[in-house]
Amino acid sequence: MPLTKSWLSCSCPSPTAALRLFCLPYAGGGGTWIYRNWGKTLPNTVEVHAVELPGHGRRLTEKPVGQIEPLIATLAEAMLPLLDKPFACFGHSLGGLIAFELVQYLRQTQKIEPCHLWISAARAPHLPHIKPMIHTLPDADFIAEIRQYNGTPAEILNNSELMALLLPALRADFALLETYRYRSRRLLSCPITAFWGEDDKITSRSAIADWDKHTTGPFFLQSCPGDHFFIHQPDVLSALRSQFLRFSALA
Repeated sequence: MPLTKSWLSCSCPSPTAALRLFCLPYAGGGGTWIYRNWGKTLPNTVEVHAVELPGHGRRLTEKPVGQIEPLIATLAEAMLPLLDKPFACFGHSLGGLIAFELVQYLRQTQKIEPCHLWISAARAPHLPHIKPMIHTLPDADFIAEIRQYNGTPAEILNNSELMALLLPALRADFALLETYRYRSRRLLSCPITAFWGEDDKITSRSAIADWDKHTTGPFFLQSCPGDHFFIHQPDVLSALRSQFLRFSALA
């Protein structure tokens, strides 16, 4: 399968779209599933491309990647054929960190920036990782920690055969988070919007508000009802749609 098609999927192609939106998944999530309906809800001037990481979703049999640098380099290569139009990025939790490193890499290597960067439920990248590392824990302890995030249904966590298939990708995702080291670089110039969940016990409002330190452009902080996985609530899509319609550069 060509590199672009293996890493990216678009459920609602729009050849006349003015902008492409690349959506990055949270830890353990398949981008194709998480963002499957976004192309139907956002304005038809926006073409949504969901990122599918190795070891997830339709790429379940592939070896997952647990280091940020090779992940970003290969993902950027896969995106290149689609960067002939203005683009924007959206990332939730782990996806927010990947989105940030991705746009920094594209600026450095391709001399381009997104029209907008949307960050959802992700700590600002310069903040140190303050929680104990879990990606190296024994299976039972690792699964117990995953339960606390409230993002994986109990019926999946209790299914030993299914978890045996999912654990390598989950461990790799948490390795991405827990071994990440921030490098100071020139600030972005694109607008950043950061979403936070009002009942999020994983990521605080202040840790998300600190994204304002990473751009010289406008910064917007917006609350959404729900816990760490508020991305599945309609408020996020409604807010995105409003921003696309409000800012002519995004429509």
